Amino acid sequence: MRTVIVTDQKQEWFDLSDATVVPARTYLSEPGGSRDAAVRVFNFCRTGRYQGRGYYVSLLAEARGQRPMPDVKTVEDLKSQARVEALAAELDPLVQETLHHDESERFELDAYFGKDPAQRHDILAEKLFANVRAPLLRALFRRVDGRWHLEAVQAIGLPDVPSQDRAFLLDTVKAVVCDTSTSRPQRASTDRPRLAILWDPNEPHKPSNAEALQRLVQTAPLVGLEAELIEPDAMERLPEFDALFNRASPEVNGFVYEFARRAESLGMPVVDDPESILRCLNKVYMHELMNRHRIPQPRTLTVHRDNVDQVIATLGLPCVLKLPDSGFGLDVVKIESADDLRRESERFFKVSELIVAQEWLRTDFDWRVGVYDGRPLFVAKYFMAPGHWKIIEFAEGREAVEGKTQAMAVGEAPEQVIDMAVRAANLVGRGLYGVDLKQVEDRVVLIEVNCNPNIDAGNEDQVLGEALYREILGVFARRIAGSRSGAGQRATA
Repeated sequence: MRTVIVTDQKQEWFDLSDATVVPARTYLSEPGGSRDAAVRVFNFCRTGRYQGRGYYVSLLAEARGQRPMPDVKTVEDLKSQARVEALAAELDPLVQETLHHDESERFELDAYFGKDPAQRHDILAEKLFANVRAPLLRALFRRVDGRWHLEAVQAIGLPDVPSQDRAFLLDTVKAVVCDTSTSRPQRASTDRPRLAILWDPNEPHKPSNAEALQRLVQTAPLVGLEAELIEPDAMERLPEFDALFNRASPEVNGFVYEFARRAESLGMPVVDDPESILRCLNKVYMHELMNRHRIPQPRTLTVHRDNVDQVIATLGLPCVLKLPDSGFGLDVVKIESADDLRRESERFFKVSELIVAQEWLRTDFDWRVGVYDGRPLFVAKYFMAPGHWKIIEFAEGREAVEGKTQAMAVGEAPEQVIDMAVRAANLVGRGLYGVDLKQVEDRVVLIEVNCNPNIDAGNEDQVLGEALYREILGVFARRIAGSRSGAGQRATA
């Protein structure tokens, strides 16, 4: 597909060999209009004035059957205060988490095809572009009572690009033109491999915070990759990439599993792979697998309606009852009486034919060992939430309360903890796993092996820092190289 870039007026510095750059007057005055519909039009004109030059570039591109960015609907949306308010609400959690500028009460963020030229707010710029499909955007924020608020979003023109950002814009546009020059993006094997990082901005308990996601994107070039954050609506874009890294909480019947299956069908390296998701998301399966391979666990009973009366006799009180697919400590309840057992088991049986009961082991913290590609990656102590028996305390009507995380070097942790974690994880696969264990005096037992473990800046990376992200991405680089070199060559969708 041919790319045409339309500007308000010719800019000598803006020169591209892979696209046609024309002034708006030339584009609008084409006699009878161009009949070439296989064109993508990037409108770099100012579009704020109704029926102005920039407005008509997008309007006539649509009339000619071409694909303008922005389209006319987007141009009009940017004039709607209601649309800006809706966008502000959508972006607010990310804005509060990532925007830190104490030197001023106002802040402007430019986004060129979702890229921040200052490279400080890449995730926010990507999210802005995902919601407002205009190539050159400027978002205006104001801080009121300590909170940042989105005031306005503008589609800016090429003359609005500061001189210090021109080289960045040129590089960004060249990359976009290369990726969109055909209807089905294909790249030569010598190009930098591309990693899709799947995340869900609306997820309440994200497995990676915004800073960790930014570090993954920023570290990727150091191992020869290009990383891009994608959201749940980007399934059709998977063929553009060489590998998929999931940073959204998986469910077997959810979008993450579908992404993983699609990526695997394309022959690309994927973490979490579908098999790991299926195995890790079912505690009944996990208990049976570990039991067969004699991995020590707390005393455990697989419970069905006919053996509920054996739970207290076998495990004593208190004990713990779990739904097989519970995560983040949700639907994991402490049983302290026969009435508790009756009530909670009936609730769980409405969802699952089988549930899991385990002895209750009191500890101040759980061990978490990150195992990746068959080797220990990091180790940390996850302390219980203050005054609670879980790492995360969920209370109705209140925000979740988490215990602190204390990371350490792998060599500082007990050898028994590391060895058991690696053995257990390797029974599941070669992906990225978070292995939870409890230690009571000299006794170490496995609680579970989780796919999609937390990788948060300030927690799991306390010891390794950037090296943690390099190690994660380095495995992807090696696997992509292996898939490109021979039998692993993936098919084109």
